[in-house]
Amino acid sequence: CCRSPAWDRPSRPPPSPLQPPGRPLAPCRSFSNNKIQVELDESSGVAMMKFKSPPVNSLSLELLTEFSISLEKLENNRACRGVIITSAVPKIFSSGLDITEMCGKSMEHYTEFWRAVQEMWLRLYGSSMVTVAAINGSSPAGGCLVALSCDYRIMAENPKFSIGLNEAQLGIVAPFWFKDTFVNVVGHRIAERSLQMGSLHPAPEAHRLGLVDELVPEEKLMEKAAAVMAQWLALPDHARQLTKTMMRKAVLDRLVAHREEDIKNFITFISKESIQKSLRMYMEMLKKRKS
Repeated sequence: CCRSPAWDRPSRPPPSPLQPPGRPLAPCRSFSNNKIQVELDESSGVAMMKFKSPPVNSLSLELLTEFSISLEKLENNRACRGVIITSAVPKIFSSGLDITEMCGKSMEHYTEFWRAVQEMWLRLYGSSMVTVAAINGSSPAGGCLVALSCDYRIMAENPKFSIGLNEAQLGIVAPFWFKDTFVNVVGHRIAERSLQMGSLHPAPEAHRLGLVDELVPEEKLMEKAAAVMAQWLALPDHARQLTKTMMRKAVLDRLVAHREEDIKNFITFISKESIQKSLRMYMEMLKKRKS
């Protein structure tokens, strides 16, 4: 489970210029799991990865595991240079960590779940591929972390869609590596205020704060993501990868060095009766909303 992040591996070379002219490249290749749908266009080197876990793409243990495995498959495929991450569920990118995984379970389950959350982040934040988040719906908490971990974020221009690390609203504290990732995107002051308040920022505000890089009309989102990806892939891979490693390595190393301690902290915190009570209350509130 404790695999080294992608920045520890040799960088992927650019496609060979010696490809014989007129020889057809492999077509679109797809592999689908229960919760993640992946399509790789080997001619462009770009994969599309979609969350497909209705109703709200909660980051369950199963989804997180599939996500990490899918990312590893793409990372190891020399034909793949970039991945666009989006949602197959309308109006939601991901609602964040699945609360049912953190409520009323065993210590072993909490350990396995939190290790899967760490693994997902280490793989995505440390990926040598170009990663673009096409945020086609709301993206609170862990969903926001997924977006923050990408190289570039494009969000649908809909004021009803919001994004942010809102853990404080549930009485939960965002771990240090969530915080580090957030600070690296928006700066210390905005991150501090937003984390303390547990703020969810509507799309226009998220753009103003620099939490997302661009807003585009919903119908143009995938087209824009493809155009941005093409811009990034026009650069020599090795220079971009080494620069990314230089920028992100200290943050990644910090979690790798404190991984077991971080799991223990999570278990101690989540096992507190006061926290379990607030999670149960939140789940009851969600049930009432549904009915």
